[in-house]
Amino acid sequence: MTIKIGDRLPQATFRVMTADGPAARTTDDLFRGRKVVLVAVPGAFTPTCDRNHLPGYVQRADEIKAAGIDAILVTSVNDVFVLKAWSQSAGADGKVEFLSDGNADFAKALGLAFDGTGFGLGTRSQRYSMIVEDGVVRSLNVEDVPSKADVSSAENLLKELGEGQQAN
Repeated sequence: MTIKIGDRLPQATFRVMTADGPAARTTDDLFRGRKVVLVAVPGAFTPTCDRNHLPGYVQRADEIKAAGIDAILVTSVNDVFVLKAWSQSAGADGKVEFLSDGNADFAKALGLAFDGTGFGLGTRSQRYSMIVEDGVVRSLNVEDVPSKADVSSAENLLKELGEGQQAN
C-alpha cells in the first residue's frame, strides 16, 4: 500500500554524514515538530536526478525555507558516502540535507520502491516530493516515470507552498 496524504510516515532509520562520520537518524529525529520538504530520487548522480531534480532544490532553498519550511531533505537508495560526494558536487551543503536509505527500507515502507534490476540498479525509490508536518504527509507528488522531474520539482513545490499560504 502506498502512503497517502494524511498518513504518518513509517518509522525508519537513515544514515547521514556528520563531521564525525556516518550517523543514524530516525524518522522522529528528522520530522518530529518540524515542517519538512522530503524529496526522493532514484539515484545520486543519475542524469535526471543530477541535472533536473536536485538543482532546483539547491537553487531555491532559501525561497522554500522562507515559505515556512524548516528543512529540505533528499533521500536516495545510495550509501552515505555517495550522498556526501553528491552534496558537495551539487553545492548543496548547508541548503539540503541528504538521507541514505541504502537498503530501500524507507522506500519499501512507503510503498514507493521500484525494481531497477533490469538496468543494474537494484531496488530504488520512486521520484517524489512531499511536505511533511510533524511526521504527517500534507502533500505528495509522485512522478509517473522515473526519468521525469515535473510534479516533484522545486518549482511545483513552491507553487503548492504559495497556494497553502494564500489559503491561510
